[in-house]
Amino acid sequence: MLPVEEALARLFAQWHHRVIPESLDVRQASGRTLAEAVYSPCALPAFRRSTMDGYAVRAADTHGASQSLPAMLRVTGRVVMGEPAEMPIERGQAVEIHTGGMLPPDADAVVMVEKTQTFGENMIEVMSPVAPGENVVDVGEDMLRGDVILRAGQRVRPQDIGGLLAVGVLRVMVAARPRIGVLSCGDELVAPEETPQPGQIRDINAYMLAALIEQVGGVPVLLGIARDTLDDYRTRAQDGLESCDMLVLTAGSSVSSRDLTRTVIESLGAPGILQHGLAVKPGKPTILALCDGKPVIGLPGNPVSALLVARQIVCPIIRRWLGVAAEAPARIQAILSANIVSTTGRLDTIPVRLIQNGDQLLAEPVFGKSNLIYTLIHADGLMDVPLNSGGLKAGTLVEVERFV
Repeated sequence: MLPVEEALARLFAQWHHRVIPESLDVRQASGRTLAEAVYSPCALPAFRRSTMDGYAVRAADTHGASQSLPAMLRVTGRVVMGEPAEMPIERGQAVEIHTGGMLPPDADAVVMVEKTQTFGENMIEVMSPVAPGENVVDVGEDMLRGDVILRAGQRVRPQDIGGLLAVGVLRVMVAARPRIGVLSCGDELVAPEETPQPGQIRDINAYMLAALIEQVGGVPVLLGIARDTLDDYRTRAQDGLESCDMLVLTAGSSVSSRDLTRTVIESLGAPGILQHGLAVKPGKPTILALCDGKPVIGLPGNPVSALLVARQIVCPIIRRWLGVAAEAPARIQAILSANIVSTTGRLDTIPVRLIQNGDQLLAEPVFGKSNLIYTLIHADGLMDVPLNSGGLKAGTLVEVERFV
């Protein structure tokens, strides 16, 4: 048995992949991973802008202003939104301006309208001084020309799309998404839309894994259900590997007379199986292989095992394919509410429910067998029991990776 990190390192040592870039409209790039860094073609903002409704002024004209002794300024015009502000501002003058409006060339500050009051015709009283640059966004304050907007390996978020469009970047180079074939195997499996007969169960693994693959950035390709015969299983696996960039098999991968997964994987190409067995629970019988340059993963058939191991094995492979920059999972600290026993030499992944108890956040283990999917449905996240800890005691501060 190997820890997950060592098993993945063994695969990555022999699997050599370069990110495949493709051009994409920025407006369609949400969630995609950048294959190249993006640089700003211009400064943002491109002109000095007001951050408040008020009056553009020369800051020196407001020095010493107070409610008892306000500064008197003459209003000589108004900045029209969407048009250049070219009117001059001389000493003792002000120009009405709205949030986002362009500052006239001689103005260096904006007085908030709340700090003024009108006095007579075209006059205002300024009751608080402003400093140069106050309530003003300068040219390039948000972004300078040539600055890096986003780096290669970053996932595009909604705010990133706004930032790219703001400087006129309409297309970006993103990593092509890998096609991940998902093949289930078992005579007992039927499609989800079918009514299972006695001894049959619906195939849920393929659809859970497909959703996970899509969430990480891959393109799931459902390859159907193979029967428990070597010919059918091998034929479907070979066809799937030829048409996809990676193959995920979910079936009985434990050492038993019904284990066809190992035999099938060994027939798919060199170098073949690199590791059979992980020092984890659930998911111990997982297989990692490389066949004709493509990763092949054999997952256990139990749904909880399949999903949890896929998070640890399949997701990192997809991220490596996409060139995703290292990112720490979203974790939250909580206090363990019950003792957990663990076998030395094994990393245990435990579903937990998060419960607010006064000012404490508790992590309550959701115990269940690896074929009971609702142990995950009733959980808010996952926590790990370290490899050689022997378990954890109630009251221990733990980190929980929240489901997204």
